[in-house]
Amino acid sequence: MHSVTNSSTVGALKLSSDNNRNLKTDNPSRRKAKFKVSPQSSIMSPPSATTALSQPKVVTGDYGYVLEDVPHLTDYIPDLPTYPNPLQDNPAYAVVKQYFVDMDDTIAQKIVVHANSPRGIHFRRAGPRQKVYFKSGDVHACIVTCGGLCPGLNTVIREIVCSLHDMYGVTRIEGIEGGYRGFYSRNTIPLTPKVANGIHKRGGTIIGTSRGGYDNKKIVNSIEDRGINQVYIIGGDGTQKGASAIYEEVRRRGLKVAVIGIPKTIDNDIPIIDKSFGFDTAVEEAQRAINAAHVESESNENCIGLVKLMGRNSGFIAMYATLASRDVDCCLIPESPFYLEGPGGLFEYIEKRIKENGHMVIVVAEGAGQELVAESLRATDNKDASGNKLLDDIGLWLSQKIKGHFKNRTEMEINLKYIDPTYMIRAVPSNASDNVYSTLLAQSAVHGAMAGYTGCTVGPVHGRECYIPFYRITEMQNKVVITDRMWARMLSSTNQPSFLNTKDIIESIMDEAPPTQLLDDQVADNGVVSKETGVC
Repeated sequence: MHSVTNSSTVGALKLSSDNNRNLKTDNPSRRKAKFKVSPQSSIMSPPSATTALSQPKVVTGDYGYVLEDVPHLTDYIPDLPTYPNPLQDNPAYAVVKQYFVDMDDTIAQKIVVHANSPRGIHFRRAGPRQKVYFKSGDVHACIVTCGGLCPGLNTVIREIVCSLHDMYGVTRIEGIEGGYRGFYSRNTIPLTPKVANGIHKRGGTIIGTSRGGYDNKKIVNSIEDRGINQVYIIGGDGTQKGASAIYEEVRRRGLKVAVIGIPKTIDNDIPIIDKSFGFDTAVEEAQRAINAAHVESESNENCIGLVKLMGRNSGFIAMYATLASRDVDCCLIPESPFYLEGPGGLFEYIEKRIKENGHMVIVVAEGAGQELVAESLRATDNKDASGNKLLDDIGLWLSQKIKGHFKNRTEMEINLKYIDPTYMIRAVPSNASDNVYSTLLAQSAVHGAMAGYTGCTVGPVHGRECYIPFYRITEMQNKVVITDRMWARMLSSTNQPSFLNTKDIIESIMDEAPPTQLLDDQVADNGVVSKETGVC
């Protein structure tokens, strides 16, 4: 067990007067490193009313070590009292060799390195701390779910409630009904372990959700008026941007309120973290639709089974479902452009597969080929309540295009069966894998809030739960890299063409791969990727 000193820098590595100190470790064989806080970071005075955004907390050390730390309540409320963590008296933790996470524990963002590589970016390891910044009886927590449905929402709600109650003795927990707008327009739902019991076996969310309705000042006014001091916000990248703004306003007002995000997106498009909860369940459920399409196509002459899956900007569900199925002949995702007519186009490939096998299965992500649909239908840039661009139905459009092509330009008669299981997948309960994962996310969020961390989201980085600053989660989207090995594995399983010419492939490699992954001779004088070092 390691003691944690109460100071205004507990959210960062404790610093001496000259901003340098040796890394505390219980393992003498570990290399010691000196740390300092970079100018744009660390200990800041309470922001004034005109302060727009707090600055990132970045701690640097020897050998290229960088810690992108998360905010702490003591960053703007100095001299907060601490209390012993109730877990030290919890019989369930009596068998644990080390109760608490060491304050110096961090997780590397990249684990594939070379002998001379710098240590790189790290994130603060999640887990219980020896000291907490809230008395159990003083905690008034709330949970809100925003955006579309996703398997695992009820599991996260259940585990936040049970973790607060069973681990920390918290009794005042409320659900904000109907998303962000519920803070100022709806009643709250009291949540207890009894209320939450068994909800993980149901799809959806028991506290409701919605898109839009975000009003920062109204939300923070509600938090302040209700006396809430822990806010757990479950949602995707748009929701996490809202959570970040809520944290900034809470900080500006100097409120002792911990704001913690739990990333939720069925598309798996949140960066940094290994994956989002609900993704495994979505891939598993997608198999049912793909299997149905395969049965239909096999049972009918010259039949095409077309399945549309989720994936607004990222094609992870389509790619992984295709890899898992092995019955798919073609997978289309937003990251990989395709064209319909001409040599090497989709129509030519469909005709070839139908002649060879007599049937075919196509999986298309909802965001794939949107530029083709927009060009064909002259679509407008309308947006939903969350600010997301409304997508045209690529599945229906592609169905009509395929039927029209074979009817008007070939003598081949085809059948086409179109399946859209989107809302069936979103509404199912999470599977066992996602239940375990959601439990870890929820417990990490609760441990972080009780320890005074705020303005961050939780998630696994290389299998270890971390606290990640909001800005790292919202700065970009996670997307399939079409020059990566996983996409190549998918192509090899379907035997489909890449629909990219050599120039496109080279440009993708140059744009997406770090310089260390390219060899000098990879691009030859004639602009062709060499066989020895091409994407594999």
